[in-house]
Amino acid sequence: MVILPWLAVPAIGDAQQINRKAAMRAAVHPVSNVADMRLWLSRVPVTRDFPPDFQIMLRSQASLYVIEISTAPACLPCGDLWAKLQAFRAQYGWQVRTIGAQEAMLRSGRLGLPWVGNPVAWVRPVTDPNRMVPIAIGTDHEANIARNAWLAARMLTGARAAVGVRAMSKFTGIVGVRAPASSSPKGR
Repeated sequence: MVILPWLAVPAIGDAQQINRKAAMRAAVHPVSNVADMRLWLSRVPVTRDFPPDFQIMLRSQASLYVIEISTAPACLPCGDLWAKLQAFRAQYGWQVRTIGAQEAMLRSGRLGLPWVGNPVAWVRPVTDPNRMVPIAIGTDHEANIARNAWLAARMLTGARAAVGVRAMSKFTGIVGVRAPASSSPKGR
């Protein structure tokens, strides 16, 4: 009888690890073609309600923030998110830049986030490269990207992080399929 609790501990630990892996798979949807990307994106709810100051705030704070996105060659969601961020830039005036995968991994590590692949978009103050908020993991609808940028700006200026994180908790996670590793020593 006394042994049973000790035997249950590894099983519970294994179950937690399996559940974590299952949750990660459920939250991240790697796609390799446009049809798959559109199918997953069609399942994502679109934000429809915005505060009255939404557009005014985004335009008025454009000079204060930059959006940085990690990307990879031949990554469909990267191209989709990049196009949507360019439309956001045109509408609201925010700067949009790319960063390398290594920088994105470091940022994820600083925030304790798992690295899920490309793309990941971050908002940060123009004057402070060490303060950032992720706004997209994978591609998303334009309205959701704008909502997340607005929330990130609010979080970076003092709004309670729990409020912003709860509102942004619906990251789509539609990411590119990673290129297969080369089996030859030259390609490594």
